Amino acid sequence: MAATRRPGRNHLFVPGPTNIPDRVMRAMMVQSEDHRSVDFPALTKPLFQDAKAVYGSTDGTIFLFPASGTGIWESALTNTLSRGDKVLASRFGQFSHLWIDMAQRLGLEVIVQEEEWGTGANPERIGEALRADKNHEIKAVMVVHNETATGVTSDVGAVRKAIDAAGHPALLFVDGVSSIGSLPFKMDEWKVDCAIAGSQKGLMLPAGLGVICVSQKALKAADTSSGQNDRLAHVYFDWADHQKQNPGGYFPYTPSLPLLYGLREALACLNEEGLENVFHRHHVLGEATRQAVAAWGLKTCAKEAKWNSDTVTAIVVPEGVDAAAIIKHAYVRYNLALGAGLNQVAGKVFRIGHVGDLNELSLLGAIAGAEMAMLDNGVKVQPGSGVAAASSYLRENPLSKS
Repeated sequence: MAATRRPGRNHLFVPGPTNIPDRVMRAMMVQSEDHRSVDFPALTKPLFQDAKAVYGSTDGTIFLFPASGTGIWESALTNTLSRGDKVLASRFGQFSHLWIDMAQRLGLEVIVQEEEWGTGANPERIGEALRADKNHEIKAVMVVHNETATGVTSDVGAVRKAIDAAGHPALLFVDGVSSIGSLPFKMDEWKVDCAIAGSQKGLMLPAGLGVICVSQKALKAADTSSGQNDRLAHVYFDWADHQKQNPGGYFPYTPSLPLLYGLREALACLNEEGLENVFHRHHVLGEATRQAVAAWGLKTCAKEAKWNSDTVTAIVVPEGVDAAAIIKHAYVRYNLALGAGLNQVAGKVFRIGHVGDLNELSLLGAIAGAEMAMLDNGVKVQPGSGVAAASSYLRENPLSKS
């Protein structure tokens, strides 16, 4: 009779959902309470302020929604834009593709700049498009900061410089779902107008809490007192309803209590480690993974080092090898969850997520498991080579700066 239980824990190394710290899980084990009580704001008011730190913002406004990152995309678009508005977007992976698809389905006209998968947003092309837009018909620029499908990070600071150099007033929307809380993000410095995050990645929580930081410029764009009648419809994601309730510490609907308690504890974790140490740790873990890939004689999906993501590495398998078979084998045989290739790279890559609550030994376990799964599926890598390269790098590069 086949075994029905696999001993040990499932090793989660997809690029989200990520591992949850034990103290955060304990913080979420709470009894239901009255979200209209006089005590409730003691929990919520600090969240609106403290969450801004992971965005690199002091001037922004935080809104919290029971939603995934996809819902927060919708909130950014529907609160600020009108039917038929033009938006400019770079497409270089599955998640930039999905955001473009949403904008089109909502009734926006999307000017799509196609980039090779394995690269990111091209600031020069964005600048050219904006300079050509003499009548300022483009209302927003949409950029995915960290594209998990390909393991690519775009230079949002360079995009901002391109917008400014063009002298264009377009809003800047950034998907930071797999970067905020893990990679340096400078919302105020980059003058990002809507920065989008999900709870299940750098914030080290279960999925289900969407977080958006909104600039004053975006809030002004969302002001419906100007009498525009063609605004995109929105009810559940209406910022105005939150602006009425949030200052008092309340929400316009029933919030997810466990996730709010979890967010408080997760923010405490990030603060105690120090954000600079968090960013450094992710860089070291990302580089250690890339060292393992090189030792295996394989390549990453990212075309150049400048595109490398420090939260996920997409590994290209040899010609004739099915990456999906490696992923399935890793899960069934070794209880290791690796990320699948999506869309254009389906079956061509597998992904190791190194985001959230991880240390050296956690990562080495994932690299060892991926190596065994590849060997079992006929990929000719030197046994132990990836682990040796990664461990050598990790021994020489501590995870903390301090």
